[in-house]
Amino acid sequence: MVRVKPFAAVRPPREIVTEVAAPPYDVLNSEEAFRQAGEKSLLHITKPEIDFDPILPDHDQRVYDRAVKNFADWQSRGWLVQDAKPCYYVYAQTMDVRTQYGLVLCAHTDDYAEGKIKKHELTRKDKEDDRMIHVRIQNANIEPVFFAYKDNAVLNEIVAKASAGEPEYSFVDENGFGHDFWVITDDEVIDTITREFTGKVDAFYVADGHHRTAAAARVGAEKRAQNPDHTGNEEYNYFMAVCFPESQLKIIDYNRVVKDLNGLSEEEFLKALEADFEVKVYEGEGEFRPERLHQFSMYLGGRWYSLDTRDGRYDDADPIGVLDVTVLSSLVLDKILGIKDLRTDKRIDFVGGIRGLGELSRRVDSGEMKVAFALYPVSMKQLTDIADSGKIMPPKTTWFEPKLRSGLAIHKLA
Repeated sequence: MVRVKPFAAVRPPREIVTEVAAPPYDVLNSEEAFRQAGEKSLLHITKPEIDFDPILPDHDQRVYDRAVKNFADWQSRGWLVQDAKPCYYVYAQTMDVRTQYGLVLCAHTDDYAEGKIKKHELTRKDKEDDRMIHVRIQNANIEPVFFAYKDNAVLNEIVAKASAGEPEYSFVDENGFGHDFWVITDDEVIDTITREFTGKVDAFYVADGHHRTAAAARVGAEKRAQNPDHTGNEEYNYFMAVCFPESQLKIIDYNRVVKDLNGLSEEEFLKALEADFEVKVYEGEGEFRPERLHQFSMYLGGRWYSLDTRDGRYDDADPIGVLDVTVLSSLVLDKILGIKDLRTDKRIDFVGGIRGLGELSRRVDSGEMKVAFALYPVSMKQLTDIADSGKIMPPKTTWFEPKLRSGLAIHKLA
């Protein structure tokens, strides 16, 4: 079973939470962060390159030094204050009248090393290294990772009771998403939460935050090696996560746009597709959105098309082979367009479904891209089946929304 513990969060006073809370570090580029960050924004801690004129590269040592200074300053000014005792927290996010309720807790780095925290994506060492530096220099997890777990009736009841009370924080962000936050201080409830996770929950699934999870585990291992009296219970063995029951989560489509047709004309490209797909022009109003697995929508030459994969072109018995990202990559991106590596090929880009299908047609109509493909979303069951099998999804398969707001809780490693 997984190991969890409560922690004394460092967090903003209620009256300034909207001034401190910010999007995650990887949602905004430096210029966007500079324009959005107010005086108290956590972006000055997570993206401190914005404090320099001109904006510095984010790997510059001066940027790391400023991150440490700003974190200390925010605490000395009372913009971030540590709770008096270890607690669990409930964090609810609302989008399009759907609300998901997560428990904010500390997970154990050993569970990552032992495979109880299950991943579905590969990580890049350079991104891991950057996140590791931030954890190390701050001696803290400034931003949480996003986990899913199999539903547990007792935990669901605890969360429901906690969230029926007055929230500590309640606000709507610039995207119209709601954020509510409750503090669980009752020792008996805290003990019950710990017992339920450590006695009945056998795994966490990384939904978002693979690099932060890997970085936290590496910092824990580093500190363990430096401590001759290591016991495994030190605070550095734990890192902050928001954990949601899998039944409440919804994965959004993650779509593709491609710069060219690999030397083919539009007519030649459409003809090539017919070998593996039933290709139809969409005659309806607006955009065409895929309605089921193995159906794709395509925007080409100012028109939407439906692409239905012909029988025998995919392997339903293979948890990776059945994924539509695999089908599209194999039968179109590789076979016809010559795109072999989604991680490195500059001819392809990826568009999260939160931007809508209009973003796909816009990028094609602008001349920036030649063709766009929209995919049917991956299910949570597909994600957990793949993670349980130890396999890895292709790049850019899942998109979770809303993103966790940073700054509602911070975990110190000492």
